[in-house]
Amino acid sequence: VQLQASGGGLVQAGDSLRLSCAASGRIFSGYGTAWFRRAPGKEREFVSGINWSGGSTSYADSVKGRFTISRDNANNLVYLQMDNLKPEDTAVYYCVAALNRLSFVPFEATWYRYWGQGTLVTVSS
Repeated sequence: VQLQASGGGLVQAGDSLRLSCAASGRIFSGYGTAWFRRAPGKEREFVSGINWSGGSTSYADSVKGRFTISRDNANNLVYLQMDNLKPEDTAVYYCVAALNRLSFVPFEATWYRYWGQGTLVTVSS
């Protein structure tokens, strides 16, 4: 499966952005998906994930209550709605996927075989 992330940009603190991830190549509904990010000078980290059915979601503590992940299997799309953005959210955001039908959302990057190219989010103070 190929993943194409979009929706990044330059915003001010407190603004919102919605990232989109378009999948192609396979039937997407069987894939668990997630968003990771890498900030300048920092390690890559899990941001949010959603299982194949959409029945289970998970969030990093740093984004809980501000970000919302969702998916549209009919159109092979995954979204990350990001509200009340903070400067520390500045990073390249990657959409990832793994072919599985788990009931939970793995946090570890090694679970995910397919990675998109990333989209840059910059939040100014």
